[in-house]
Amino acid sequence: MPLPLYLLAMAVFAMGTSEFMLAGLLPDIASDFDVTVGTAGMLTSAFAIGMIVGAPLMAGLARNWPGRFSLLGFVFVFSAAHAVGAATSSFSVLFATRVFAALANAGFLAVALTTAGTLVSSDKKGRALAVLLSGTTVATIAGVPGGTVVGSLLGWRATFWAVAALCLPTAVGILKGIPARPAMEVADGPAMRSEVAELKRPRLLLVMLLGALVNAATFASFTFLAPVVTDTAGLGELWISVALVLFGVGSFAGVTVAGRMSDQHPGAVIAVGGPLLLIGWPALAALADKPVALFTLVFVQGALSFALGSTLITRVLYEAAGAPTMAGSYATAALNVGAAVGPLIAATTLTTAAGDLGPLWASGLLVALALLVAFPLRSVIAGGRSSESLQGHARTSR
Repeated sequence: MPLPLYLLAMAVFAMGTSEFMLAGLLPDIASDFDVTVGTAGMLTSAFAIGMIVGAPLMAGLARNWPGRFSLLGFVFVFSAAHAVGAATSSFSVLFATRVFAALANAGFLAVALTTAGTLVSSDKKGRALAVLLSGTTVATIAGVPGGTVVGSLLGWRATFWAVAALCLPTAVGILKGIPARPAMEVADGPAMRSEVAELKRPRLLLVMLLGALVNAATFASFTFLAPVVTDTAGLGELWISVALVLFGVGSFAGVTVAGRMSDQHPGAVIAVGGPLLLIGWPALAALADKPVALFTLVFVQGALSFALGSTLITRVLYEAAGAPTMAGSYATAALNVGAAVGPLIAATTLTTAAGDLGPLWASGLLVALALLVAFPLRSVIAGGRSSESLQGHARTSR
């Protein structure tokens, strides 16, 4: 894989750290601004909404800009938003910075997904996507726990400053490593209307839906994993970080292995990983009071979730071959619809008889729904676009 892919993954690492780090910082933020923790939690919703809206909006605005210019611009806006957020004394301003950071994150990821596809041959999109998404998985392993530690020792503002600073070497890497392209790089490609019309294709909508469902299942449980560790398993708060790191290590393993298979054998990944993922969530709910089983299944579910999810998002890129500048935004939107909807569904289960285990059962139901939709259409999901279409996409993307 080319070096520029890893430079893009560095930026994804910084952005992934920002997206997930608030889980450990909300109490301090609420205290600093004299608001409730629930009100502070709106910062997470602001980021999720910004990601969903920002993916197609930013990709559409940037489609005629040079790829390197777009990526640099989004990185600088993201960094500046964190610097302003770290310095402000107004909760409203902090809320606004989360929206701007999410818009920049969504735009960067949408352009990066498309750019990644142009840096490799047309049959290696899955491996390129695996490298890019490894930035997110490493963020869950190191970035989020590290940000929580920095916040605990130096205050939540120090974590925001750290994320802002982390973007600067990434910007230099993009400037040096991403090839420059003409400003009107899509002049000979399809018109915007044609790219948006791709969303009418049932195959594309299908894989987007499945990607969103699997990601919803992932974030439904990931978001509410802490009370399972402390209340159900009866462990101390320190073990929450252990569980999150294990989930992150599993996700890194899953996306790495799936990245080597999702181009040529997506059907096999879905056929094997889907049922195992379905079994894993209720198994985790049933064995959550046993620490060894809990931590083992957290690792396994992280691996399966990201293996299946990254494979489905790779299929989005293949199915959107006729939208060379917007394909990344469609993949990003599918990911973030799941990330936003999953926790909302999981939250409704906390007040049921299932209690803290409700999100785990909700994840199982979401995966079951995805498999019910996918099973009769498995040949469609496993099959890519024709080689001519993929080659045409490669030509228009360069």
